[in-house]
Amino acid sequence: MASTDASKALFFFNFHIRFFVCFSIWERDPVVILLQLVARGGIWLGNLVWDLSYFYFKCPNGHTLCSDCKIRVHNCCPTCRYELGDIRCLALEKVAESLELPCRYQSLGCHDIFPYYSKLKHEQHCRFRLYNCPYAGSECSVTGDIPTLVGHLKEDHKVDMHDGCTFNHRYVKANPNEVENATWMLTVFNCFGRQFCLHFEAFQLGVAPVYMAFLRFMGDDIEAKKFSYSLEVGANGRKLIWQGIPRSIRDSHRKVRDSQDGLIIQRNLALYFSGGDKQELKLRITGRIWKEE
Repeated sequence: MASTDASKALFFFNFHIRFFVCFSIWERDPVVILLQLVARGGIWLGNLVWDLSYFYFKCPNGHTLCSDCKIRVHNCCPTCRYELGDIRCLALEKVAESLELPCRYQSLGCHDIFPYYSKLKHEQHCRFRLYNCPYAGSECSVTGDIPTLVGHLKEDHKVDMHDGCTFNHRYVKANPNEVENATWMLTVFNCFGRQFCLHFEAFQLGVAPVYMAFLRFMGDDIEAKKFSYSLEVGANGRKLIWQGIPRSIRDSHRKVRDSQDGLIIQRNLALYFSGGDKQELKLRITGRIWKEE
């Protein structure tokens, strides 16, 4: 079986050079290098082709190009400069379809093998795929595994890191009546050997200004459901308590916020909890994280 797969892969790469199917828009050098590596060490080619696209197209002279690169070269064949058009190379698509390849996130823990097109669909939802940066103060395009993101949050976003499963956090804002939208600095807690992100935001819920606190888990949904948390805020003999399951950072902070999955405090009540003349926000939010048995 292994030798059959290797033969298919080798045929695919021979076909790749003959018809100029590319990994990028730059000539054939990367493919030549790959074939030299294969000749020297018998590398399994399945690991090298997971970025191929769904469809392949050919120009009037027979040069082929994947659909991703077709867009990047503005529909112009990089070899002969003829317009590529929409003529698909079905033979090459059949070759790609016959390959069985590992998930691109194999190095992160996914060891499943898939037929080519099933692999592409799997990778969109693979539980080992990279995570987006959970920082909410600005749009951040960084992705990575959890240890990478923890270091990124600490070094690049200067996020506060705390150890422990209980917390007592104070949020202050001058002139809160003039603020329609605000995001406070993210706080990360190390608890049970995992990381949790505490968010606090001000936004409009319909026509009513509100504050919201919620927790996100730095891991996938399955692991997140192993934990629970509570948040509490109050003063003057009154108290609001929220208990829930932390959402995975697979869900963006905006998605969690818009689903209202957290402790929501109306502005008037938040200012009442703040005491004084209600001209300054001074909320103290306490919380606890625990592991479900």
